[in-house]
Amino acid sequence: MHISRLHKLLTGGLAGVMFAVGGLTAATTASAADQSVRVRGTVVSLAGDQLQVKSRDGQPVTVTLKNGWMASAVKKASISDIKPGDFVGIASLPKSEGGDGALEVLIFPPAMKGRGEGSYGWDLKPNSTMTNATVGDAVKSVDGSVVTVNYHGKAKKISIPNGTPVVTLAPATVDDVKPGTVVFIPAEKAAKGTLSAGNVIVGKDGVVPPM
Repeated sequence: MHISRLHKLLTGGLAGVMFAVGGLTAATTASAADQSVRVRGTVVSLAGDQLQVKSRDGQPVTVTLKNGWMASAVKKASISDIKPGDFVGIASLPKSEGGDGALEVLIFPPAMKGRGEGSYGWDLKPNSTMTNATVGDAVKSVDGSVVTVNYHGKAKKISIPNGTPVVTLAPATVDDVKPGTVVFIPAEKAAKGTLSAGNVIVGKDGVVPPM
């Protein structure tokens, strides 16, 4: 997935929740000088527009926050919340016996249905993909669920084992971006190597961004 511009998508009815579509969807590259980078880690400090993060591999990362940047959060959902007609983002890995197995599921609010629809390469784990699609059916079993999702006239079957992180979006403020908070940041990397972002997705109330 490549994107060089973050889009503010949610307002009003979602109490100001803002989500960076660049982190979970694919789009065309608007500037050859920039590339998308997904920062996953824990906040070390925030001073002015400089956000210091310790990445999940232990490396220090500095992200310059854009003017007017916003925060959003994830909140816990469950496999039983996934219904036909829902628009979801599922990170998954191919299974040896066929089909895919989910690594995490994000249930998008209705206002975001159709955003970034498709299936794209992802970097949560090697060989993983992110599929943003509409749930066609969901079959529950003792081990979890199997969903068939549809995008651009294609269908994909993904198993969701019990224990798979399932989340949806929740409001947050810039005050929630504080030391120790787990974050997911869809950022832009400039040609000179600096990172910038307009949105920060935070963990809140014990729920961390699984994407």
